Amino acid sequence: MLYEVAIVEKPTDEQAKNGACEKLIFGPKAVVASDDRNAAIAVVIDNAADFAQVAKDRMEVLVRPFVK
Repeated sequence: MLYEVAIVEKPTDEQAKNGACEKLIFGPKAVVASDDRNAAIAVVIDNAADFAQVAKDRMEVLVRPFVK
């Protein structure tokens, strides 16, 4: 099945108080996988260098099925 995967970085509490929003750090990218979990894992493993400097506790992987 085809999925779209994106990764966003959430602001810290201090940044959010000052009006900061989530920041797109990867994607969206089309991925073929057996399910949404495998799509997320494939993107994270294959593109880890693209977001190596991002705090992992503030990252969110977003996955949605690509529908007709």
